[in-house]
Amino acid sequence: MAGRPRFSLATVVVDCPDAQALAEFYRRLLGWEVKFSEPDWVLLRCPDGGTGLSFQSEPEYRAPVWPERPEEQQKMLHLDIRVDDLEEAEAYAVSVGARRAEFQPQDDVRVFFDPAGHPFCLFLH
Repeated sequence: MAGRPRFSLATVVVDCPDAQALAEFYRRLLGWEVKFSEPDWVLLRCPDGGTGLSFQSEPEYRAPVWPERPEEQQKMLHLDIRVDDLEEAEAYAVSVGARRAEFQPQDDVRVFFDPAGHPFCLFLH
């Protein structure tokens, strides 16, 4: 084989108990568009293009704990979301269904949980 084959990251898939509900949360939070939807799978895309965000229903889904604790479900990844105004973004995230984490490790980053319990961070440019 000559060289490396071409790879292009198309979407990040997030497991959850209800793909439709979690996709609706992120659609509202990010302002992205639903590009494809089935009962147990939804694809969102930014109107400006780029990598998508998909949601897949998993009946055995267990929400991770954060901060991590031994012997409990660990997070596999989290989303870092850049915002212009941290306080305004925090209020909006809560208004669409996010829950602020009790433990906040940094002053310039806010950690939240989405409705399925996945942690995500809001941070300034």
